[in-house]
Amino acid sequence: MKQGQGILFTFDKALIGERQLAAAGKRLLPELKAMRAATKKGYEDDRASINLPFDTSMVRQVKALAAEHRDTDLLVVVGIGGSNLGAMAVQEALLGRLHNETGRPRVYYADTVDERKMRDIALLLDDALRRKGRVLVNAVSKSGSTTETVANLEVLLATLKKYDVTSTSVVVTTDENSPLWKLAAKSGFATLAIPKRVGGRYSVFSPAGLFPLAVLGVDVEELLAGAATMRERCLSDDIMNNPAAIAAIIQYLHYKGGRNIAELFLFATDVESVGKWWRQLLAESCGKEFDRSGKRRIWAGITPTVSIGSTDLHSVAQLALGGPQDKLTTFVTVGEKLETRVPDLKEYESLVPNLQGKSLKEIMDAILQGAMIAYGQGKRPYCHIELPSCSAYCLGQFLQLEMMETMLLASLLDVNPFDQPGVESYKAETRRMLATRRR
Repeated sequence: MKQGQGILFTFDKALIGERQLAAAGKRLLPELKAMRAATKKGYEDDRASINLPFDTSMVRQVKALAAEHRDTDLLVVVGIGGSNLGAMAVQEALLGRLHNETGRPRVYYADTVDERKMRDIALLLDDALRRKGRVLVNAVSKSGSTTETVANLEVLLATLKKYDVTSTSVVVTTDENSPLWKLAAKSGFATLAIPKRVGGRYSVFSPAGLFPLAVLGVDVEELLAGAATMRERCLSDDIMNNPAAIAAIIQYLHYKGGRNIAELFLFATDVESVGKWWRQLLAESCGKEFDRSGKRRIWAGITPTVSIGSTDLHSVAQLALGGPQDKLTTFVTVGEKLETRVPDLKEYESLVPNLQGKSLKEIMDAILQGAMIAYGQGKRPYCHIELPSCSAYCLGQFLQLEMMETMLLASLLDVNPFDQPGVESYKAETRRMLATRRR
């Protein structure tokens, strides 16, 4: 591990009994053993995503194709859910939510079939092509038959065809031999494969996430290096020094105690989409009607919510501190090298004392400490994850931590973290409804 670059996980040990921790830790040992076994199986296990950071061949292929598009002026990622949330989370965290105002290539995410949004993206694509700019459409679909993705891809293809740049401006990322893969081969589109046993919400370190990030100039090898480091920490049977295991246990024990809401409180605006990525990961992995055997109905699940500090301390914090005792909060902070200071204007001292000359980071740190003290006084449980910096390496650690924590939490809940029968049911009904509608 890079010295000083390991993310830290802390929690209030007074709120969890040692016997409870030890008992839950013993229950996790078989799953940790299965995870370690999965590291030797490549992509032949449902836990296959933990091996992505070590797939050097995949990384070379991704980087080589991204290099062919290094002069791209406008990138559109067409995908929904796990097919685009990972790339969006990393891009915004590392390049900033205002990237399109200052950086290149500009990037837009075509996810849901919202008419106004798709019209605007198509117009931006058309404008870039009219100005002789280079564009790239990256269609990402695990199944190769996602309704929203296929519809949006077709809308954008209509624009590309106007300028006769279709074959050189589309890259398809999907399961090998999926319907979209086969269509891409016929159309002359470049393709990248998502390993079959890697589910969409676990695919951020696959070509689904890595390719658009590489085109955007993100150091994907550093991202994967952070993930690889965290994987080794999270495979350990030393529960108290395994951040994924201890985080899963704390979440589970609070859930059993009636706290069925997990609040991720992110104290950095640019990582809000990391929260959206995490929200899907937890909800889709652990919200299950049946147990892992598929025979016993248990209605398991923890509701994930995302807040931004300090913005949401002025709204949802009132509910968190004064409402039902049904939440476990995880504060996430990111070390920042910038140091913007409040000017030393004496006439403003009377408005808010002790602000003059202080850095915004000092003020944010004081707000966070104030929040944690208030939570403690109110006996509202919380954990704290601290990223030393908003770097690719640290972000890779965080994403890997959350994915492995989710797998372990699912083991404690006795549910399958790799399927999504509820989602599949809405998809089936959507296809049925479309079949009944005439053109």
